[in-house]
Amino acid sequence: MTTLNADGSSKSKVLLTSILFMGLSHILYFKQYLKGALFALVEVLTLVLIPTFATKVYDMITLGEVDVTVPVMMRDNSIYMLIDGIMILAVIAILVSVYVISVRGALAEYSAFCARNGELNLKGSSLRSAVGKSFPIFGLAPAVLLIIFFVIVPLVFSAAVAFTNYSAPSHIPPSASVDWVGFENFKAMFGGESTWTGALGRVAIWTLIWGTLATLTCYAGGLIMAVVLNESKIKIKPVFRSIFILPYAVPAVVSMLVWKNLLNGSFGIVNRTLMELGLINNAIPWLSDVWLCRFVCVLVNLWAGFSYFMLLVMGNMTAISPDIYEAASIDGASKFYMFRKITLPLVLYQTTPLIIMSFTHNINNFGAIYFLTGGLPKVADSTITSAGGTDILVTWIYNLTVTLMKYNYASVLAIVIFVVMAPFAIWSFRRTKSYKEGEV
Repeated sequence: MTTLNADGSSKSKVLLTSILFMGLSHILYFKQYLKGALFALVEVLTLVLIPTFATKVYDMITLGEVDVTVPVMMRDNSIYMLIDGIMILAVIAILVSVYVISVRGALAEYSAFCARNGELNLKGSSLRSAVGKSFPIFGLAPAVLLIIFFVIVPLVFSAAVAFTNYSAPSHIPPSASVDWVGFENFKAMFGGESTWTGALGRVAIWTLIWGTLATLTCYAGGLIMAVVLNESKIKIKPVFRSIFILPYAVPAVVSMLVWKNLLNGSFGIVNRTLMELGLINNAIPWLSDVWLCRFVCVLVNLWAGFSYFMLLVMGNMTAISPDIYEAASIDGASKFYMFRKITLPLVLYQTTPLIIMSFTHNINNFGAIYFLTGGLPKVADSTITSAGGTDILVTWIYNLTVTLMKYNYASVLAIVIFVVMAPFAIWSFRRTKSYKEGEV
């Protein structure tokens, strides 16, 4: 039985015992046999699986070697080794966490033992008590495991590829192996190779311009239409609202493909109609001129996305008290003055977090660009980099992986997007008035 002192002098003894073997302190000193047995079972499983852990981690470090005498499908697959290694590291992290919990639990139990002047808490050793105290841990465990294996592991794998040479034609498993190359891919993209660096700068700048214009135009369009409909005295306002919602209700893929055909330079109905009306003599290169094509992207995105903000603003406007407008009207304020001093500030206050989220969404708005232009038209470096004149970073990543199979460069771009967007989104969100006042 226990030989612990109740004055706290046995803390090192409890700590050492709990470190030597998981759950040993609970069994030896506190008679918590069930809890101690569970911890001990985890340690036994860990010891049994150590050879497997070591093999998987070693494979992740080396990423295998290609033996040309072995059939292709039986060779080492570097990507599988990398995924397995990351998953094993996640399992090891979980086991280390359980280990820390067991040690801290033993120390906490000893503190309670001292507080009770050396009396054991035998009620805490019962199955019902153990399950009751551990319920939050067991309740959250499935969610934590899902987050680890379905969120964190894929993200870590995506980031790890940026530090390898996983790309065609020489490093595609299983016919060839993949090697760790450190920051070589980052060096190539950020100054090491002028063609790739130029393409990265061009696409990154256009991505930021696109995200800003797409967000601002949709918000401004939605705000204007919401105010106009709200102030309008016509009786068929619901009809207009329904019509304006239609572009947002139709799947974006369909809308973008339709616009792609309508604006086709050869047979598009827009050019043909303008020519039939005598307004133009030659076809307008809507989708073949770089700058005009970028303008078209913003314009079509406005058509497809303003109704979202229109509904959002209309909902927020209903929360503004009519007494405010009535008081302003009595004071002689004009409609525009009331919009500028009352409606706009209150609506912005409510919708700023959603504007930030919309900006983040537009930065990664794959469908609006890919289905409308496919990243075209081509520019000088498109043959080497596969980055077209309207490609944004996310569509370029798609081209790099599907067309060129340069997963290493695509992973670098993914990291760049995360590093740029995450701090910006958090910083912008924390500066909003609604966040500072703790309402969101």
